[in-house]
Amino acid sequence: MNSLEASIRENTTKGQLSNIRNSGNVPAIIYGGKEENQKITISKKLLKNLIEKENFLSSIISLNINGKPHNVLPREVKYDIISDEPTHVDFLRVLPGVKIKIEVPVNFINHEKSPGLKRGGVLNIVRRKVELKCPSEKIPANLTLDLDGIDIGSSFKISSVQLDPEVVPTIQGRDFVIATLAAPTVMKEPEKPAEGEAAEGEEGAEGAEASAADGDKPAAEGDKPAADGDKKTADKKPAEKKSAEEKK
Repeated sequence: MNSLEASIRENTTKGQLSNIRNSGNVPAIIYGGKEENQKITISKKLLKNLIEKENFLSSIISLNINGKPHNVLPREVKYDIISDEPTHVDFLRVLPGVKIKIEVPVNFINHEKSPGLKRGGVLNIVRRKVELKCPSEKIPANLTLDLDGIDIGSSFKISSVQLDPEVVPTIQGRDFVIATLAAPTVMKEPEKPAEGEAAEGEEGAEGAEASAADGDKPAAEGDKPAADGDKKTADKKPAEKKSAEEKK
């Protein structure tokens, strides 16, 4: 369990809260149960170290106030819209036997032992967190799903998770999916023709070009008889002239 040092504060005005933040601390409040709300301050640096953990909002924290531990659960963190620094935290008192709703992160283990992932499968995570209802003292740190032996086409449902009888999902009436292991999506390249087929195709193209070229030649040669015919016609003209002279 993580712990933080905290001190009680009495200041409530905007100016006083600004002074707390400028001094490297963050104002916070503890609420819940029959006790009155308690205003405190905590170190910004130590708080940010805890916030960076994935399960910060689902982990019980021990706040040491004047030497006395108080178990609390972070419920909300407010941030500055420009600097993104934490500016306020709400903590809920953890009371034994009191059930609360909380989102718990999902954790996957043994990726290297999954035959589906080895074959290029893709792990599609549908829910990275699952909301549970449970006693505050039985909040699980995370929901662990084992990928050992999982192949393509498999799926993880809420029934795949072993939970304490007092820990139940808030979604009831259906066995909802948490993740699936799907086949890889790969774009296939067009198949290249075999070398023999490519060579035959080139030869066929060359043959067609050759036939077309040969087909043009007779047409050119066919012009020659026409030229010879013109020559014969020209030869006839002197004969006709001679015939006319004989008549004279």
